[in-house]
Order: sequence, then structure tokens, then C-alpha cells
Amino acid sequence: MEIFDVAVVGGGIAGASFAYRVAGHRSLVLLEAEAQVGYHSTGRSAAEFSRQFQNETTGLLADASYGFLANPPQGFAEVPLLIPRGNLVIASEERLPKLDAAFREVIATSSESRPVSIEEAIAMVPFLRPDYMAGAFYDPACWDMEVESILQGYLRGARRNGADIRTGSTVSAIERDGGIYRLETLQGPVLARRIVNAAGAWADRLAVLAGLEPLGIVPHRRTAITVDVPADYDLAPMPGVNEVGEDFYFKPEAGKLMVSPADATPSDPCDAQPEDIDVAYAAHFLEQSTTLPVKTISHKWAGLRSFTADKLQVVGFDRNDPDFFWLAGQGGSGILTSPALSEWAAGLFLVDEPPEHLVRGGLTPELFSPLRLAS
Repeated sequence: MEIFDVAVVGGGIAGASFAYRVAGHRSLVLLEAEAQVGYHSTGRSAAEFSRQFQNETTGLLADASYGFLANPPQGFAEVPLLIPRGNLVIASEERLPKLDAAFREVIATSSESRPVSIEEAIAMVPFLRPDYMAGAFYDPACWDMEVESILQGYLRGARRNGADIRTGSTVSAIERDGGIYRLETLQGPVLARRIVNAAGAWADRLAVLAGLEPLGIVPHRRTAITVDVPADYDLAPMPGVNEVGEDFYFKPEAGKLMVSPADATPSDPCDAQPEDIDVAYAAHFLEQSTTLPVKTISHKWAGLRSFTADKLQVVGFDRNDPDFFWLAGQGGSGILTSPALSEWAAGLFLVDEPPEHLVRGGLTPELFSPLRLAS
């Protein structure tokens, strides 16, 4: 039986991008539990690229990823991966101080951002309620992402370099003998010298299967719906709209309006499904902030965003096992940071050093190290 240099567990954006970087240097098998790759968090993403995401570290990763996504390598994708969208941030009267603070943060890294009047905001998004908004600003540095093209680009590149991509391969047990892991899967055993834990919401459970301590990576459910808008509204040129307190956001998507209540409910790892209360909140927030009545919900879904206690990603070898590599806890930022984070992970995995240009950009191994989380 073939012994792979590395078994990557998880076929979402983390595992696929890692395989893209490493397959040309090591024999690699990628094991995805579902019948298709990208089924869970990757396939349910809001597909938005923005530097203004969660925290400064993730912002640095987004900065470092922009060039790859804006100008991908030849043959990576047949369509542009980033489509200009823009982002309109709105606030009610009581949240104007928060809007001012948010604008100061955004303008520091997005110099073309600008305050807009209520009239300008409504010109951008004609169905906004003027009596809901007391202030707004516009950030042009926001793009829709072609998520499926990004994922498939990574997988094509990995396969070209010899990666073995296996779906329907849930890992049910892990044993180790003589420096070789034996991973039991639904498709039979897999032997590998190293494991990369790119299992997303299941990352802690995979570690336990390997006899290691979990790191406290907790999945959180996020809900979204799509609704129709009257035919006289042209959604194509409209920006996304974010409420400054992150109560909700909405954006055009495939001729409809995608709305999320920005929920973050702790969850067990699962095939996430939307709860009725969160669907109702999404509809409520849309009706509260716009003139659109929600008569019919075209589609509803939920996905899991997995966070560590400090909301930073985990990239590096386990404290107690130098052959078990963590690549998890991406907290919903996995797609937009995948070029930089996979390059960072590959550097640590292959030569035990992160890429120098990313270090110069302000990133350090300690930020992402599993050691910061181990008990």
C-alpha cells in the first residue's frame, strides 16, 4: 500500500489551497468526507472580499491575498475571481458614534472610502428607508468572489502536481505505528507520514481521533436567505449594505438579494441548517431598513464559521506531535485569505519557515501557533 508523505483531512478551501501549494513538493492525498469538495463552510460563504474583516491580522492576510485573487496565475481560472461590489455601511441615530469609529478604522487602510449623505446612499440603493438611516459611508474596496472558481483552481493545480483527491472519505479512526499514520476511511485505510488538519468545524474532533488535545475551536452557525426584489430595481450596480453594529447585511446575488442576520450561534460540527428564528430575523432586518416587503423567501441556508478563543487562525505543528499540522479556525475568512494563509502554511510545513515577504508584512508564527491555545 502506498505511503503518502502527507494526508490532508478536509476538502474545503483550507485543504484545497494547502494541497495546491504542497503537492508539487510532497506526495499528497486529500481526504474529503462528503461526496463533493467544499460542501460545508466554503460552499456557503457570503463570497465577499474586503480587508475590513474581524481583526487586523486577518486584514493583513487579506492584503497579502489580494494580488493572487486579482491576478491569478495563468490557467488558474477562466473567469475573474474578484468582481467590484463596494460596501455601504449604514447606521441609525443611536449608532452614529460607532459609525464614526468604524469610518476612522476603514479610512486608515482604504483611502478612497468616504462619508455619504442619506440622499447619496439612497441613490446607490434606492429601496433603503431614509427614516432608518442617520449616517452612512461608502468603501469601494469590496469585491464579490467567484468562490467555486477559486476552489476548483486550487484543486486543479493540486491534481496537476500529483495530488490524489478523494471524496466520500470520512476519517473514522487514526492509529500510528513506526512513524506512519493509518487513517481509516469509508474508502479504506490510508497511510501517511504526516497529517494536515484542515477539517474545519471538525478540527478538534480530528485531533482527538489522533490522540491529541483539542484546541477549543468552536463552530458558529450563520444564516442567510435570498429574496426577490421588484423588477424595476437593477441590483447589478448596487453595493453590499452592512449595518454598522453587524446586526445584518445584504448584497445582490444572482439576481436576488442575499440577506443575513449576521448570527454567530455556537454549534456542534454538523451539516448546518437555518433556524426559523434566524430566518425571521433576516427578513425583519431587511423590512426594517428598506421598503422591500419580504413576501417569499427564495432560498435559505446556514454555514459554520469556526473560531478559536482569540479569533485568530491556527497554523502550525501540534505541541505534542511534530507530524500533526493544524490549518484551521479560519472564522469565515478562509476564502479571502487562502492565497496568503496557504503560502504561510506551506512554508512552515515544508521548510519550517514562513515566507519572508509575509513576515515583513507584519505576520509572525506566534500569532497562529497552536502553542498559544494548548492547555
